[in-house]
Amino acid sequence: MIALVTDVHYRMTPAMVRVLGRQGIPVYTCEKETERILPGARSKYRKKHFSLPAEGYEDALYDLLEQLDKPVLLPMGAATLQLVSAQKERFEKVAHLCIAEPAALELLNSKRKLHQLAPELEIPVPKETDQCPCVVKPVCGEKFGLHAAERYTVCGTPAQRDEAIAHFTRLTGEPPVVQEYLPGEGIGCSVIAREGRVIAWIGHRRIREYPVTGGPSSCCIAEDHGLLPWVEKIVAATHFSGPAMFEFKRDAEGNPRLLECNPRIWGSFPLAEAAESTLPYAWFAASCGLEIPENYFKKGQKMCFFPSDFAAGMGYFKQKNGQKFVAALADLMNPAVKDGLFRLSDPAPALAYYAGLLQRGGRS
Repeated sequence: MIALVTDVHYRMTPAMVRVLGRQGIPVYTCEKETERILPGARSKYRKKHFSLPAEGYEDALYDLLEQLDKPVLLPMGAATLQLVSAQKERFEKVAHLCIAEPAALELLNSKRKLHQLAPELEIPVPKETDQCPCVVKPVCGEKFGLHAAERYTVCGTPAQRDEAIAHFTRLTGEPPVVQEYLPGEGIGCSVIAREGRVIAWIGHRRIREYPVTGGPSSCCIAEDHGLLPWVEKIVAATHFSGPAMFEFKRDAEGNPRLLECNPRIWGSFPLAEAAESTLPYAWFAASCGLEIPENYFKKGQKMCFFPSDFAAGMGYFKQKNGQKFVAALADLMNPAVKDGLFRLSDPAPALAYYAGLLQRGGRS
């Protein structure tokens, strides 16, 4: 059975290609021809790459799947996932799939709808408030092309709050979500589900992020924070299928509260490879009806993304936070801390990504 991995310009795609390739699965990749930097297509475990036209991409993808004689389709990007989900009956004729229905994607992508559902399932969420400090975020920032660090604003004053509300309202055409600021650590539970049942999972804790004032994870560690029962409730209630990452944050008392869900492959997905998780293969197996392996991941395994974690360390240095600066450097020099991209046995994906960073002026 062939796997077709899409959207290989993203930095999390080499992890999927490598995990499946090591299992002996023929892995093909595809991407829109407008994308030039393709880390996932540079892996030595990739058998063949296909460049598809950006105009008419849906039909080109369908034709490719038909040509490949019904492979397992693993849509790694949100746009491709939405496209295939919206035409699920059509694509199921030419591909093996384990993805969510459009209604489930819409609900889980919406912070407002998710926070209406969660209390019904006895899952705590941040309180909505007009007091400061607070966090202002659009209902679904990804839909408007916002990078992770642009999808929320931490506001310490009423003036900052009002400015952030006006900004996101202008951008999205609807009022944003305004919630209490939670000072605790970020934790999460990521899953593969099939028809409302979790079949594989991995937990994590965020150690550092970049920008240090608030951004995507640059270093995280595989841990179990007891979030799975809550996540299983949401998966069952939405009859969800496919990959999703549920993000929580602890309040001042240390209690976790659900922030949001990314119902797709998430940015820190390479932790699954680093922690030797069964999760990536489980998505493939669930798509084509193979036996699902017993869930496993190596607890305590750290992973960092070299460029962004180095930048995070320098950010702490500028803040004169010596302890976090030293910790970042120590992790970057520690061979036990695995990089999210670079593998000595398969270096080309990381080198391609670094080249792309230089071309984009350092923005990850």
